[in-house]
Amino acid sequence: MTVSQITTHVLDAQRGVPAAGVAVELSRREGEGWALVATGVTDADGRAKQLGPEQVPGGEYRLRFDTGAYFAATETDTFYPEVLIGFAVADDGRHYHVPLLLSPFAYSTYRGS
Repeated sequence: MTVSQITTHVLDAQRGVPAAGVAVELSRREGEGWALVATGVTDADGRAKQLGPEQVPGGEYRLRFDTGAYFAATETDTFYPEVLIGFAVADDGRHYHVPLLLSPFAYSTYRGS
């Protein structure tokens, strides 16, 4: 099993557990819009490792997390029905890990390794 160049890990900070079952979309900027590259769902450990190809060209990308459906499944009210994280990928083949620390009324992210 190969790992894609862009991966993510979602942690539910309120419950203190990985956020399993979160739908994730990876898109790349094309002109004024966005083109879907891949879709995935976080596993039992809250990770999406097969999110797109092993290598992507440099450019602007974004991850869209369907947090509304995740919180609805846990019967939790949330202020954020989705989270969008935009980031730049250099054309050098490095791995990009983009974690999401999630709660119903806040979220944070950072460039992981």
